[in-house]
Amino acid sequence: MRIATRVSELSLYGCYLDMMNPFPVGTLVVVKISAGDAYFESKSKIVYAQTNMGAGVVFLETADQYKPVLERWLDEAGRTQKNRVG
Repeated sequence: MRIATRVSELSLYGCYLDMMNPFPVGTLVVVKISAGDAYFESKSKIVYAQTNMGAGVVFLETADQYKPVLERWLDEAGRTQKNRVG
């Protein structure tokens, strides 16, 4: 099953998926995120679910090729946040 959703709360360890009908806690999923020409993928698990809102996932297995993509996104987000605050 493939579901398109918005990703938020992105970190090195997981993220939050906005979805009306989240999967049950413990469900194994593959999270695939794309932004522009960059792409990230990780085998993940649902760690909490909020009905009509979404689900929190933890990244379990991320191939080495995707780690720099995630790190770059987080670095860029951190710089953007600093520019707003400072």
